[in-house]
Formats: sequence, C-alpha cells, structure tokens
Amino acid sequence: QITTVSGNEFLLQSDTDFLILDWFHAIKNAIDRLPKERSCTSRNLEFKLRRSSSIELLNSLDTESKEPKPEHRKSLIFRLNYSASDTNDRNRVKSRLKKFISRRPSLKTLQEKGLIKDQIFGSHLHLVCEHEKSTVPQFVRLCINAVEKRGLDVDGIYRVSGNLATIQKLRFVVNQEEKLNLDDSQWEDIHVVTGALKMFFRELPEPLFPYCFFEQFVEAIKIQDNATRIKSIRTLVKKLPRPNYDTMKILFEHLKKIAAKESVNLMSTQSLGIVFGPTLLRPEKETGNMAVHMLYQNQIVELMLSEYSKIFGSEED
Repeated sequence: QITTVSGNEFLLQSDTDFLILDWFHAIKNAIDRLPKERSCTSRNLEFKLRRSSSIELLNSLDTESKEPKPEHRKSLIFRLNYSASDTNDRNRVKSRLKKFISRRPSLKTLQEKGLIKDQIFGSHLHLVCEHEKSTVPQFVRLCINAVEKRGLDVDGIYRVSGNLATIQKLRFVVNQEEKLNLDDSQWEDIHVVTGALKMFFRELPEPLFPYCFFEQFVEAIKIQDNATRIKSIRTLVKKLPRPNYDTMKILFEHLKKIAAKESVNLMSTQSLGIVFGPTLLRPEKETGNMAVHMLYQNQIVELMLSEYSKIFGSEED
C-alpha cells in the first residue's frame, strides 16, 4: 500500500512473490533517486506487501499527481509496517475476544446443562468406570473385540499407525456419542481402532500403572531370580485399584492372543512390550536416564505377557 502526503493511496497486490519483490525494488529505487533537501528529516510514504490475485488502484491518480510536486518530494518516506487501519482492526478483534473469554461459562456449567458430555478420552480411568458403572471402560472392550474379530492376523497390528485424522474423528465420536459401532465402514482400517485404543491409554491423566506404583514395578523387574521377580510383579498387580486391575487383565489377555499369532502378524511379546511399555506406565516426573526407564517399561510389559497366567491367575494356579 502506497500513501503519499497529498492523500493519494495505491494498493498493488499479487500472489507471485518475485513480482512483489520487483515492485518493492522499483518503488524503493524511485524514491531513493528523488532530490533530497537538508531539511528533510522524515518521509511519509508507506509501502506494504500484500498477497492477492489482482492489482487494484484504491484512489486513481489525476494527471497533476502522477509526478510528485517539488514540495512533496522532500517528505516521501519508505517503510514496511502495518497500516493504522490494520492495527485498529486487530485491537478491535482482541478486545472482543477478551470480552468473550471473560464471559464464557465454565466446563462444569456446560456439562450440567448437557451441552458438553463427560469425556472418555483424557478422563481418569476410575471416573470413566464410575460413569459407566463398570470396572473396564466400554470403549476398551469394543476395541479389543474389534481387533480380535478382524485384526489378529494383520501384519504389524498395534505397531503400524492408522490415519491420524480418522483416529481423531473416532476420538471425537467416542467423546460425544454414547453408542459406537466399530463395524461401521468408516472404521474399516483396523489400525485406526488400535491407534485410538493406544491414544486412550496415552491420554489418561494417570497411566494404567498408577504413578505411585512406577518405582515399585521398576524395582521388581530388576530382581535377578525369575520366580521371585514374577511373584513381586504379581503382588504389585494385586494391589492395584479395581478399575486398573480389571482393565489391565483384559488388555494383557488380549495382547497375549496377539503374541500367540506372532508367526502371522509378526508381533512378539518383545514387540508389544516396545509398543505398550511407555504407553501404560511412566514416571510422574522424568528424572534420570529416560532410555533406562524405557527399557524397564518394555521389560515389565513383556514379562507380564510371557507370564500372564502366573501373574493374573488365582492363588491355586
């Protein structure tokens, strides 16, 4: 945008960068060639680059203004900045946003009015279970059933990523609707289902393995004697809150079925440990060597899959 001291305004627009730069240099060179007087302390010409598909003249020039008058030449300026109108527009938008945010109702109010339903993703496990009056989230059961129906033989199941946009769409549907049909054609890609299930566990405010148990599980997996190690893990698992224990049991039983098809899907207990270790248990605050932590996380999941019956079975077993 070019504005002269006489009030003439021009707007030159283009969607071609090199053309804009040509204009830039041409106008700047023209200004630099204008005679300058000693009394010239400021310039008043504004030039702004804007992208558009056309060249538009805001105010047409009359024949007398095509050439700058001598008294105007000394006061031409070249500068890149926002115009006053742009600044005013931004201030108005900012003011309206502040007013809107200050008046917005709280999440609790929206939930009480039924405008926002209780979320499944991102909620604490025990809250989801309390809301559903169960000890295992319904979404977890639905995903497991879908994978066992049509995903046990799929190469790289749980390792291969599904389309993130579709996974986010599924996440939205779960959070907004009570009924979910994973047999619907839009969820045909089983990797979308497995991706959503992993996302559910990643977004738990507290992992499936509660924070207060993390160090205890790490210490247990460090035990050298295998029988003692399994017994220690079993003891810790039995101490978990009921929703955590029941959800963990059904999930690991499912993953055990995945590992049983390793010859087809190429997913061993070690592979599943790598995928689910950091997803299911992590420290509340990252301290020390993260690589070492990750190694223990993977080993804990791998051991629990390999020794599932000893860890989750009854005392008689």
